[in-house]
Amino acid sequence: MSGKRSAGLLVHRVGESGTEVLLGHMGGPFWSGRTAAAWSIPKGEYGPEETPEAAARREFREELGLEPPAGPWAPLGTSRQRGGKTVTVWAVEGDLDPARVVPGTFTMEWPRGSGVLRDFPELDRVRWFPLADAVEPLVAGQRVFLDRLDTFIATGRRPSATGHEE
Repeated sequence: MSGKRSAGLLVHRVGESGTEVLLGHMGGPFWSGRTAAAWSIPKGEYGPEETPEAAARREFREELGLEPPAGPWAPLGTSRQRGGKTVTVWAVEGDLDPARVVPGTFTMEWPRGSGVLRDFPELDRVRWFPLADAVEPLVAGQRVFLDRLDTFIATGRRPSATGHEE
């Protein structure tokens, strides 16, 4: 079981089709041909020296190259992913233009075993999804945050870490 922790921001807005969420398609060769379960909430890992809130803000900047929306953050709690990583997410209302995104990059050996290091974007594309249509593209371990966001919007009450209203 992993002790890794990750934090992120789920940006949402009211669009023509109702509530929409901003998701990023994971970059790199492993994800290039995938669409289902290949999109993510902008998030990233952090260590003991950083708070989850600071990590969510930093990762948003690193992955999108933009400042997070200035609105208040609604805590959507945590979820443990299949690999053991604990993910903490906040919702924030905002309206970002995906065309303005300048993604950060990561370096990896590709093809594997070649000794060649290549840079890849952390997110190779970003787009708005109607809330109901975001389930299939989103990584399975993050789908719970869509339900929690829907509850928050419908009731105005924030869900707890377990997804129950507080």
